[in-house]
Formats: sequence, structure tokens, C-alpha cells
Amino acid sequence: MSTLFQPFTLRDVTIPNRVWMAPMCQYSADPEGPGTGAPNDWHFTHLAARAAGGTGLILTEATAVSPEGRISPYDLGIWNDAQVEAFRRITRFLVSQGTVPGIQLAHAGRKASTDRTWKGGGPVGPEAYGWQPLAPSAVAFDERHTVPTELTVDQIKEIVGQFAEAARRALAAGFEVAEIHGAHGYLINEFLSPHSNRRTDAYGGSYENRTRFALEVVDAVRRVWPEDKPLFFRISATDWLEEGGWTADDTVRFAADLQAHGIDLLDVSTGGNASGVRIPVRPGYQVPFAARVKAETSLPVAAVGLITDAEQAEKILANDEADAVLLGRELLRNPSWARHAARELGGDVHVPDQYHRSV
Repeated sequence: MSTLFQPFTLRDVTIPNRVWMAPMCQYSADPEGPGTGAPNDWHFTHLAARAAGGTGLILTEATAVSPEGRISPYDLGIWNDAQVEAFRRITRFLVSQGTVPGIQLAHAGRKASTDRTWKGGGPVGPEAYGWQPLAPSAVAFDERHTVPTELTVDQIKEIVGQFAEAARRALAAGFEVAEIHGAHGYLINEFLSPHSNRRTDAYGGSYENRTRFALEVVDAVRRVWPEDKPLFFRISATDWLEEGGWTADDTVRFAADLQAHGIDLLDVSTGGNASGVRIPVRPGYQVPFAARVKAETSLPVAAVGLITDAEQAEKILANDEADAVLLGRELLRNPSWARHAARELGGDVHVPDQYHRSV
């Protein structure tokens, strides 16, 4: 049987296959009013199509734990009960298709308050629903971005609490998996890397200090997230800097720390925290980082990054480089990728009764 279509169990949650959908921002929520940050018809249609297409686990786009934690004014959030109710419609449908619903909990940090990507993604001010970004240090991502306000210790503690409250709401919304976003240059990643963290207090300097905030978030979420449900962590395994950044060695070390604090799977990506770096983008270019974590720790991992065809995905799992694959752009192109891959590899995947003619 194809490894790609074998179920995978974490805690008491069984995911029917290893084809998972990576979080991909849609920048389509209302930026103001009662629907601010809440999923709407676009989000329902977008996620429902991939569930009907056989995807085993779907992770929502980066879902902010507070208004100022959004990447853009058009991001999803889960800081109020109206957002919870809107998410319930989506999670109910995903479950009806045999798909496990997952949510990525996020805070954008210094990369917050930017426009939609198809509008250029530049910083926006109050006249365009923007706000002042927050970060570990008052260091801008690049010359285009706003210099953020350095967080006080009290503000750091407040954000830790916001992650926990977001997890409580995610549970109420029907999610079975939660993922903490610690990658791509957003707030947690900013604390981890010495490239963006210039603090001299208990949250900066040494490895132990730079990882403190991330582990406090994990602990706070794990306390409210049920013991029978898995908790993921997405990491950028490297900043792609020759010196002065987060490294693959740091990631392997941190993976063991995360597992000790209750993380069940590491979602291994790279980059996003340093501008102007050269990244050797090619098919599966991030897989070696996932493979190293899997080889050197006992923490399950998922691989992501230009995974586009069934044979490629199957080989990653068969070679024991990862426990699952996360597809992003390829699922945008083909919502039924899982069904097509199952046909190619001889695997089984859920097909809605209404689509029986396509089997």
C-alpha cells in the first residue's frame, strides 16, 4: 500500500492520509466591522474544496491571536466569539468529508500591518486599516517595513495569554489539531533568531533566552489544548544566513525542547526572517531539514516546499525523510490532488458520494 495513503495517528486523532494542506493566507476577511477577522464564503469554499478532494488534514491560514497579530488587515483571526461561530461552519464540513480540521495560531510581529500580496504587500497605515507593529526589538524587517515597537515584558506575557485564549476558542470552533506558527519571520521566529532579537533581558541573548517566549507559548497552549489532541509547531529551520541567524543545528536542538514541552509534530519550513538572502529554491529544497530532525530526534515531522507530484511525495515518506507532506501552491492549482495521487499510486482516499462518477 502507498505510504502516502496510510493513516497517521497522533495522540487520539487519526488523520486518514499523509497528504496535508499547508496554511496559505487568502487575505480575504473583512478589515473592519462585525466580520473583522472572521472566515466568510470565500474561506469556506476554498477549504471545503480541498476536503472534498481527499486532503487528510487541512490547516487554516495563519489565524491571528489578536488584531495587531494579523499580517494584513484582511487576515483571519480567532480573538472573539463571532469568529469562533464562523469557523464552526467550516470545521463541520471538513469533518463530514473525513478531513481533520487544523488551525494555525499566529502573531505577525514586525511583519504585521501590510497590504495584500497582490497589492504589493507593503506596509499600510491607519488610513488603510493599519497599525503599529510589535516585535522583540525595534528592528525593521527591511527598508520598506515600519520600525516596530519593542515589546515590554508585560506585553510579552499578554501575548502568551492571547495564544492560550486563541487555543480555547479554536477548540470551541471544532478544530482537532492546533499549530503554533513559529516560522517565516513572524513574532515567535523573531524571538528565536539573533538576527531579529537584540534584547538583553531574559528574552534575548543566549539560546535559552531566545527560545523562552516560544516555549512559554507552547506551555500556555498545551495547558488548554486537550491531552487527546495533537499540537504542532511550524519552524523555519534556517534563516539562510551565513552567520548571525537561526540555524539547522538550532532547529534540531529546539525540536527536542519542543517535544519535551508537549509538541507532537514539527512542521519544517525555512526562511522569511531575513531579507535579501539567497535561497536555493528547487523541488523539495526544504525536505533535508525535515529529514535531519527526523533522523536526529524522535519528534515526528512534516515536510513542505515545492512538493508537487505523487511520486515525489511518496519517495519522501518511503525514504523516512518525513511522516507527512504539506502541499501549498499545488493544492491551489489542484484541489483534488490527493484523489489524483491515490489513483496514480494505488491508494485509497475519501470521495464524496456526489462525485462517485469520478472514481
